[in-house]
Amino acid sequence: MTANTSHFETLGVHAGREDLKTLGVHALPIDLSTTYPITDLAMGTESLDTLVAGERTAGNPVYARLYNPTVARFEEALAALEGAQTSVAYSSGMAAMTAMILARKSFGNHILGVRPIYGTSDHLLSCDLLGLPIRWVMADEIASEVNDKTALVIIETPANPTLELVDIAAVVKAAGDVPVMVDSTFATPVLQNPLRQGARFVLHSATKFLGGHGDVIAGVIACSEQDAKALRQVRVATGSLLHPLAAYLLHRGLPTLSRRVLKAQENAHKLLQWLQTQTEVKAVFYPGLNAAQKVIMQKQMSGGGSVLAFELHAGYDAAAMVMSQVKRMTPAVSLGSVDTLIQHPAGLTHRVLDEGTRQKTGIREGLMRVSVGIEHVDDLIADLSQAFAAIKQQNAA
Repeated sequence: MTANTSHFETLGVHAGREDLKTLGVHALPIDLSTTYPITDLAMGTESLDTLVAGERTAGNPVYARLYNPTVARFEEALAALEGAQTSVAYSSGMAAMTAMILARKSFGNHILGVRPIYGTSDHLLSCDLLGLPIRWVMADEIASEVNDKTALVIIETPANPTLELVDIAAVVKAAGDVPVMVDSTFATPVLQNPLRQGARFVLHSATKFLGGHGDVIAGVIACSEQDAKALRQVRVATGSLLHPLAAYLLHRGLPTLSRRVLKAQENAHKLLQWLQTQTEVKAVFYPGLNAAQKVIMQKQMSGGGSVLAFELHAGYDAAAMVMSQVKRMTPAVSLGSVDTLIQHPAGLTHRVLDEGTRQKTGIREGLMRVSVGIEHVDDLIADLSQAFAAIKQQNAA
């Protein structure tokens, strides 16, 4: 995009589409080719070497595991929204996380991480499957724990599923020369741009808000072009390139990203206020609810987003009752869709963690996570209200 185009909504509509007029088309093109004709062998060889080395493009794509133009368009657009030089897209959020770890293996012998984060990310890091072990620390311990053998610092803010915020700039300062990766899935580039706070990598499970319609699995990392080379090298070697049809759907959804996120956030605020009045609810979790968290939110976010959590007094049985009773909300994992999703972290997304870790990070048996959609909020309140009424009826029986 041109330098004077600064409004997010405009970037969302036009980024990655600058050449469509020259091409003579209005809609995004899709390239589904798995292989590309090579009439000039010397160029083909040079292109292969270039792409395997992690460069963004080459004279000939050679093979779709190495490069795809539809994926590249989405990467360009997402980079513009994050204020990054580039981004690298993968077949899932976990593929992106895996590539991030593998790309940093040669830079140290351990990672520092702050909990809570997404349960499968926690599991992948904790089991040391990829040969780069993690040490879990508190955010204020990073300065004393980081050393010249630390390859990466990983945080997720807002955190999954407790919505706890981590001060990105403070972590970057504490990490010193060690790069910081922020999982910014919950915030999206609409509400938070970690690169502006000094982070070097921003990861999104693009399955969530970037996709927004529950029909795409994808992951993406925004970063500098220099850092992207190692990430692409991993992608080439592991075959984790995003499918072009998924890239097309993601790119098609970016023009409405801001509208979707802000409408869902508006709904979340109203649902939050209602939940705070309900006797069945022990506690509600949302960015900025207490003074310390509000300070952090105001530093790095333009809003709290549309994901919230609440804990029920009656614990697991009450949570199970809500899951079975909701009619309008969808009882399912994932988040960021146009429809409202509700799930039980201890039993689903964070089930892979041991009970001690779940308890320590606030993922208790009565905790429920809600990804608020763009429906009319009164219908969402009515839905939870009738589910809570079922809890009362069961308790009274």
